[in-house]
Amino acid sequence: MNDRIPPEEFADVNEAVGEEWEAETTPYERIRHVVAHTYSPVSADAVADDARTTPKTARKHLKTLADEGFVETAPGEHSGKLYRRSPESLVVEQAVDILEHVSTDELVSRIQEMCEQLTEYRSEFGVESPEELAVDQANQTLSESGSPEDEIDSDVIREWKTLRRDLALANAALSIGNAEQFVGTGHRSIGDSSLTE
Repeated sequence: MNDRIPPEEFADVNEAVGEEWEAETTPYERIRHVVAHTYSPVSADAVADDARTTPKTARKHLKTLADEGFVETAPGEHSGKLYRRSPESLVVEQAVDILEHVSTDELVSRIQEMCEQLTEYRSEFGVESPEELAVDQANQTLSESGSPEDEIDSDVIREWKTLRRDLALANAALSIGNAEQFVGTGHRSIGDSSLTE
Protein backbone atom coordinates (compact mmCIF):
# COMPACT_ATOMS: atom_id res chain seq x y z
CA MET A 1 0.00 0.00 0.00
CA ASN A 2 1.23 3.47 -0.88
CA ASP A 3 0.71 6.17 1.78
CA ARG A 4 2.10 9.02 -0.34
CA ILE A 5 -0.10 12.05 -0.79
CA PRO A 6 -0.62 12.87 -4.49
CA PRO A 7 1.02 16.13 -5.60
CA GLU A 8 -1.09 19.19 -6.14
CA GLU A 9 -2.26 19.81 -9.67
CA PHE A 10 0.71 20.32 -11.94
CA ALA A 11 1.26 23.99 -12.81
CA ASP A 12 2.80 25.10 -16.12
CA VAL A 13 6.50 25.45 -15.28
CA ASN A 14 7.15 27.95 -18.08
CA GLU A 15 4.31 30.17 -16.85
CA ALA A 16 5.59 30.00 -13.27
CA VAL A 17 9.11 30.93 -14.36
CA GLY A 18 7.72 33.74 -16.54
CA GLU A 19 5.71 35.14 -13.65
CA GLU A 20 8.77 35.03 -11.39
CA TRP A 21 10.88 36.78 -14.08
CA GLU A 22 8.19 39.44 -14.43
CA ALA A 23 8.03 39.99 -10.65
CA GLU A 24 11.81 40.27 -10.25
CA THR A 25 12.65 42.54 -13.22
CA THR A 26 11.54 45.82 -14.76
CA PRO A 27 9.96 46.00 -18.22
CA TYR A 28 13.16 47.72 -19.47
CA GLU A 29 15.32 44.81 -18.20
CA ARG A 30 13.06 42.22 -19.80
CA ILE A 31 12.94 44.08 -23.13
CA ARG A 32 16.73 44.45 -23.14
CA HIS A 33 17.08 40.73 -22.38
CA VAL A 34 14.71 39.77 -25.21
CA VAL A 35 16.47 42.03 -27.72
CA ALA A 36 19.89 40.75 -26.59
CA HIS A 37 18.85 37.43 -28.15
CA THR A 38 17.04 38.84 -31.20
CA TYR A 39 19.11 38.69 -34.38
CA SER A 40 16.30 38.84 -36.96
CA PRO A 41 14.09 41.93 -37.13
CA VAL A 42 10.86 41.62 -35.09
CA SER A 43 7.99 43.95 -34.25
CA ALA A 44 7.55 45.79 -30.97
CA ASP A 45 4.47 43.63 -30.39
CA ALA A 46 6.58 40.47 -30.61
CA VAL A 47 9.16 41.93 -28.21
CA ALA A 48 6.36 42.99 -25.85
CA ASP A 49 4.92 39.48 -25.90
CA ASP A 50 8.24 37.84 -25.07
CA ALA A 51 9.05 40.51 -22.45
CA ARG A 52 5.64 40.18 -20.78
CA THR A 53 4.73 43.84 -21.19
CA THR A 54 2.56 46.07 -23.37
CA PRO A 55 3.48 47.11 -26.92
CA LYS A 56 3.42 50.79 -25.84
CA THR A 57 5.98 50.10 -23.08
CA ALA A 58 8.05 48.00 -25.46
CA ARG A 59 8.16 50.80 -28.06
CA LYS A 60 9.25 53.33 -25.41
CA HIS A 61 12.13 51.14 -24.18
CA LEU A 62 13.09 50.00 -27.69
CA LYS A 63 13.48 53.66 -28.67
CA THR A 64 15.79 54.18 -25.67
CA LEU A 65 17.78 51.08 -26.60
CA ALA A 66 18.03 52.28 -30.20
CA ASP A 67 19.28 55.68 -29.00
CA GLU A 68 21.92 53.86 -26.93
CA GLY A 69 23.02 51.84 -29.98
CA PHE A 70 21.95 48.50 -28.50
CA VAL A 71 19.05 48.08 -30.94
CA GLU A 72 18.95 48.51 -34.70
CA THR A 73 15.71 49.49 -36.42
CA ALA A 74 14.43 48.69 -39.88
CA PRO A 75 11.24 49.71 -41.69
CA GLY A 76 8.36 47.29 -41.19
CA GLU A 77 4.91 46.93 -42.68
CA HIS A 78 2.44 49.83 -42.58
CA SER A 79 5.17 52.34 -41.66
CA GLY A 80 5.97 50.43 -38.49
CA LYS A 81 9.44 49.56 -37.24
CA LEU A 82 11.23 46.29 -36.74
CA TYR A 83 13.90 45.80 -34.09
CA ARG A 84 16.91 43.57 -33.57
CA ARG A 85 20.19 43.55 -31.67
CA SER A 86 22.69 45.88 -33.32
CA PRO A 87 25.88 44.29 -34.69
CA GLU A 88 27.93 47.03 -32.98
CA SER A 89 26.60 46.09 -29.55
CA LEU A 90 27.47 42.45 -30.23
CA VAL A 91 31.02 43.38 -31.21
CA VAL A 92 31.49 45.50 -28.10
CA GLU A 93 30.04 42.76 -25.87
CA GLN A 94 32.34 40.11 -27.35
CA ALA A 95 35.36 42.42 -27.22
CA VAL A 96 34.73 43.21 -23.55
CA ASP A 97 34.37 39.48 -22.86
CA ILE A 98 37.75 38.87 -24.53
CA LEU A 99 39.34 41.58 -22.36
CA GLU A 100 38.00 39.93 -19.22
CA HIS A 101 39.76 36.66 -20.07
CA VAL A 102 42.92 37.67 -21.96
CA SER A 103 45.64 40.14 -21.01
CA THR A 104 46.58 42.87 -23.48
CA ASP A 105 50.04 41.34 -24.00
CA GLU A 106 48.55 37.92 -24.71
CA LEU A 107 46.00 39.53 -27.03
CA VAL A 108 48.77 41.22 -29.04
CA SER A 109 50.54 37.86 -29.33
CA ARG A 110 47.36 36.09 -30.48
CA ILE A 111 46.65 38.82 -33.04
CA GLN A 112 50.14 38.35 -34.51
CA GLU A 113 49.59 34.57 -34.71
CA MET A 114 46.22 35.04 -36.44
CA CYS A 115 47.73 37.49 -38.94
CA GLU A 116 50.45 34.95 -39.74
CA GLN A 117 47.83 32.21 -40.23
CA LEU A 118 45.82 34.46 -42.58
CA THR A 119 49.00 35.16 -44.59
CA GLU A 120 49.60 31.40 -44.84
CA TYR A 121 46.05 30.82 -46.15
CA ARG A 122 46.46 33.56 -48.78
CA SER A 123 49.83 32.21 -49.85
CA GLU A 124 48.75 28.56 -49.94
CA PHE A 125 45.58 29.13 -51.95
CA GLY A 126 46.60 32.20 -53.99
CA VAL A 127 43.50 34.21 -53.12
CA GLU A 128 42.76 37.01 -50.65
CA SER A 129 39.66 35.64 -48.94
CA PRO A 130 37.75 32.43 -48.20
CA GLU A 131 34.94 33.74 -50.41
CA GLU A 132 37.33 33.98 -53.37
CA LEU A 133 38.53 30.46 -52.60
CA ALA A 134 34.95 29.16 -52.64
CA VAL A 135 34.27 30.91 -55.96
CA ASP A 136 37.49 29.51 -57.47
CA GLN A 137 36.56 26.03 -56.30
CA ALA A 138 33.05 26.35 -57.75
CA ASN A 139 34.46 27.60 -61.07
CA GLN A 140 36.87 24.66 -61.24
CA THR A 141 34.04 22.24 -60.52
CA LEU A 142 31.86 23.82 -63.23
CA SER A 143 34.64 23.75 -65.80
CA GLU A 144 35.69 20.27 -64.69
CA SER A 145 39.28 21.45 -64.96
CA GLY A 146 40.14 20.49 -61.42
CA SER A 147 40.74 16.98 -60.27
CA PRO A 148 38.92 15.60 -57.21
CA GLU A 149 42.13 15.82 -55.18
CA ASP A 150 42.28 19.58 -55.95
CA GLU A 151 39.02 20.17 -54.07
CA ILE A 152 39.34 22.27 -50.94
CA ASP A 153 37.81 20.83 -47.80
CA SER A 154 34.84 22.98 -46.74
CA ASP A 155 36.30 22.92 -43.22
CA VAL A 156 39.27 24.97 -44.48
CA ILE A 157 36.94 27.67 -45.81
CA ARG A 158 35.00 27.67 -42.53
CA GLU A 159 38.22 27.84 -40.46
CA TRP A 160 39.48 30.75 -42.59
CA LYS A 161 36.22 32.66 -42.08
CA THR A 162 36.30 31.95 -38.35
CA LEU A 163 39.92 33.07 -38.10
CA ARG A 164 39.09 36.31 -39.89
CA ARG A 165 36.14 36.96 -37.56
CA ASP A 166 38.23 36.14 -34.47
CA LEU A 167 40.95 38.53 -35.65
CA ALA A 168 38.41 41.33 -36.10
CA LEU A 169 37.04 40.77 -32.59
CA ALA A 170 40.55 40.58 -31.10
CA ASN A 171 41.46 43.86 -32.80
CA ALA A 172 38.25 45.44 -31.44
CA ALA A 173 39.11 44.18 -27.95
CA LEU A 174 42.64 45.56 -28.21
CA SER A 175 41.30 48.94 -29.37
CA ILE A 176 38.84 49.09 -26.47
CA GLY A 177 41.57 48.02 -24.03
CA ASN A 178 43.90 50.73 -25.31
CA ALA A 179 41.16 53.38 -25.22
CA GLU A 180 40.20 52.43 -21.64
CA GLN A 181 43.70 53.34 -20.50
CA PHE A 182 42.93 57.00 -21.29
CA VAL A 183 39.41 57.24 -19.91
CA GLY A 184 39.21 58.98 -16.55
CA THR A 185 42.98 59.29 -16.09
CA GLY A 186 43.15 63.08 -16.24
CA HIS A 187 44.31 63.21 -19.88
CA ARG A 188 42.99 66.12 -21.86
CA SER A 189 40.17 65.53 -24.28
CA ILE A 190 40.47 65.71 -28.04
CA GLY A 191 39.27 69.31 -28.09
CA ASP A 192 42.14 70.45 -25.81
CA SER A 193 44.92 72.53 -27.25
CA SER A 194 47.60 70.12 -26.02
CA LEU A 195 46.86 67.86 -29.00
CA THR A 196 47.72 70.60 -31.46
CA GLU A 197 50.71 72.07 -29.67
